[in-house]
Amino acid sequence: MKVVYCEQMVADAQSFSPSARKPREVVGSWRRRFPVLSMVEPQPVSVDQLCLAHDPGYVRGVLSLRLANGFGNHLPEVAQSLPWTSGAMLGAARWALNEGCAVAPVAGFHHACYGHGGGYCTFNGLMVAALVLHREGLVRRVGILDFDQHYGNGTSDIIRELGLHWVEHYSAGAWWERPEQAERFLDEIPQILARFADCDLLLYQAGADPHVNDPLGGWLTTAQLRARDRLVFAATRAMGLPLAWNLAGGYQTNLRKVLDIHDNTMLECLNAFAERIDEIV
Repeated sequence: MKVVYCEQMVADAQSFSPSARKPREVVGSWRRRFPVLSMVEPQPVSVDQLCLAHDPGYVRGVLSLRLANGFGNHLPEVAQSLPWTSGAMLGAARWALNEGCAVAPVAGFHHACYGHGGGYCTFNGLMVAALVLHREGLVRRVGILDFDQHYGNGTSDIIRELGLHWVEHYSAGAWWERPEQAERFLDEIPQILARFADCDLLLYQAGADPHVNDPLGGWLTTAQLRARDRLVFAATRAMGLPLAWNLAGGYQTNLRKVLDIHDNTMLECLNAFAERIDEIV
């Protein structure tokens, strides 16, 4: 299993959200638990590639520190990390097309709209990856399965702004939010995934913030989150649908609790895709 990671992806955004600094902690936890993982370094995306999904003035304004990033500040450390985080998502998508599944341990994508950021998201690496691969002729249709707690308004905005009818987008935050919906949500995941059957690639946001104890979430238990991921990975493996996934959300102040959720996601991924399950610790 390929994990697309490098230290350039990590920044301290001085924010309530840990997303900019979380990759290092997540990868450290994965390395200790899952020696079967293979770490590969991404390439940063170019300004031109970011401009496929975003207004060029916005892209250049953020990178030059003239405009605020999605955390609402102008920190150079954040600006320097942004081409690498989207580059990791693009790299994971490329690996998935070749090997079936890969992960970019990054977050901070789906609230980034065409011309502005917000909600701790600056550039929409999901849409950047989809647009780069589509332009290169490597994919005809791309699916985006967003199981974060919150609606992916930025993804929808870019799809609408650019008229991207070849992108199939499903954001659970538009439909699911209450504990009494949890079991029905799990029951409907196979049906949700069926809408991506004609896609060449699926980008999956495995959000940690729907957890019942998350201050910005609150409707799925740890076991239900793990069942969610098990269903997604098993179904995509059975469909033969290449899958690149990333992290999303997770705001519990004890970061170890968030890392445990991401560990469970990786474990379910390996259960579905690893060739030798006995290598998993």
